[in-house]
Order: sequence, then structure tokens, then C-alpha cells
Amino acid sequence: MEIALRAVEDADLTVFFRQMTDPEAARMAAFGTPDPGDRDAFDVRWKRLLASSDVVRTVLADGRVAGSTAVYGEPGEREVTYWIDRAYWGRGVATAALRALVTEVPERPLYARAAADNAASLRVLQKCGFRETARARGYANGRGREIDEVVLVLAD
Repeated sequence: MEIALRAVEDADLTVFFRQMTDPEAARMAAFGTPDPGDRDAFDVRWKRLLASSDVVRTVLADGRVAGSTAVYGEPGEREVTYWIDRAYWGRGVATAALRALVTEVPERPLYARAAADNAASLRVLQKCGFRETARARGYANGRGREIDEVVLVLAD
């Protein structure tokens, strides 16, 4: 499967919204928005993201929209994020997309956070060179409660 990143197009947003309202994906991601079904809030958030200096990309798998990935935040504190459609889980898409993103954005350090029980996401981050630096607890909208999270950094 060929994985590529490109600039986000308006038509991608409908796909992203569908992906982010998948209950199983929202539960796995854990730290999503308070109401993933709120399309107005989704549109406002994405309008802000696309107008910012953040690096936001559409993930393509064999030319089809498979998800999104981004580097966001202030210099020295920038974080990576990604959201891959459940149909592509376990196929190396997230790893390939994140590798492409961190190559495109050479700035370091980059940070990441994942639910401590999200072994698949933690493995993606580790494969891309991120190393655990801390553990914390945080409120997870996708779970409706506080959970453990892992903080990771890509330093070089």
C-alpha cells in the first residue's frame, strides 16, 4: 500500500468528520473533542487549524483518504497527532504517515500523548523514534473519565 501526505482539501473534512464520529475510534483515541458529533464545533476547529501555522496533512492510502496527521502548538512544545480510519488499522498506515510527517517537520523536540492502554498507538510512536518521558492522568472525552496517559518525545 502506498502512503502519502498532502495538504488538506475541503472535501477531506467530510471524511474526517465521519472518521472522528466512529465510537470505537473515539474510545481508542480517548483524548478527542467533548462532543465528536457536533459538526459546527468540528468545522470551527478545522477552520482554525487550517488557518494556523500548524502543519496539517491528509493521509492517503493508495490515493484514498485514510485519515489526518498534524504537528501543532508553540515552538519547543509542538505535538504530533494522527487519526486513521478504523478500516486501515493494523496495516502500517499510521506508522508510515507519522514517519512522513516527522520527516517533513525536522523541528525537535516533538511531543506526543497516548492513552496508556492504547498499545497500537504507543507502538506507532515508538517505531517513529518517540520515547516515553512521563506518565500522567487526564480527562478522556472518549471514555468519559480520567485515564492514564503516556507522554513521549522525539528528540533527534
